[in-house]
Amino acid sequence: MELRSLYPPIEPYESGLLEVGDGNQIYWEVCGNPEGKPVVMVHGGPGAGCGPDHRRQFDPSAYRIVLFDQRNCGRSLPHASDPDVSLEENTTWNLIADMERLRELLGIGAWQVYGGSWGSCLALAYAITHPERTSELVVRGIFMLRPFELAWFYEGGASLMFPDLWENYVAPIPEDEREELIAAFAGRLNDPDPAVRLPAAQAWATWEGSTITLLPNKGLVDHFAEPDYAVAFARIENHYFLHGGFFSSEEWILDNIDRIRHIPTVIVQGRYDVCTPAATAWDLHRAWPEAEFHIVDDAGHAFDEPGILHRLITATDRFADRT
Repeated sequence: MELRSLYPPIEPYESGLLEVGDGNQIYWEVCGNPEGKPVVMVHGGPGAGCGPDHRRQFDPSAYRIVLFDQRNCGRSLPHASDPDVSLEENTTWNLIADMERLRELLGIGAWQVYGGSWGSCLALAYAITHPERTSELVVRGIFMLRPFELAWFYEGGASLMFPDLWENYVAPIPEDEREELIAAFAGRLNDPDPAVRLPAAQAWATWEGSTITLLPNKGLVDHFAEPDYAVAFARIENHYFLHGGFFSSEEWILDNIDRIRHIPTVIVQGRYDVCTPAATAWDLHRAWPEAEFHIVDDAGHAFDEPGILHRLITATDRFADRT
């Protein structure tokens, strides 16, 4: 079987900054077919921002492809790389409201919602909140921001698989503060002194960049280590994790699956995903057997690993003609 790959590079035909309140502007862009089926690409992190390859997961002749950078990251303003930028209004519910403002700005009645990693969490939360605006869901690398998921990757579980990389992650934190690493990182990531803030941010970000692919990818790790990217990414993730994703209960998504059970959905999960382990996707599958579910046996977390990308593009191609 020939695996599907990314569509050719494409540039936006429309872009801008949308005022969303609280002094925030979110960057958005649209590419593909202006008359095509609307799809919104929800990036991960939180705090990772969108890149050119994210546009290439959809047939540009069939889709009106909407991308946006969530609050305080990517090309959105103000940027969280500045420690003076408050993240107080950067919450799951405000991001969902931002998506609604963008949908209304673009005159879209309903759109396909597509997201991976944290993007799967936000996509599911958006759909639960606005099922009437969600025509289909395609989600990958499932993350529901439950305490055990955070404990696995950020508090020590994954160190059993990557003990060498783990040493670099915990290096900025004194040994007597390592029982609660997410909390210990918080003060350092928001420290006004760059000599404190930057090493902590790079340790946090490169831990993730080093472990999300099945095989090492130096270019990706270097990208995560870039100073402004690392600080914004680490600050925003840490902020969300300290607040439990701003959900009212640990199982909020699973408890509300009935609101979206009717929406055509494809779930894709890498077997060897260390960042968002397959147990979370399996929990979602068991709660929602009506959704199409795929475990890719030779893949980790990243969307562009061949088996994962094949499943994702197969799904978006199939949904392209659905009205």
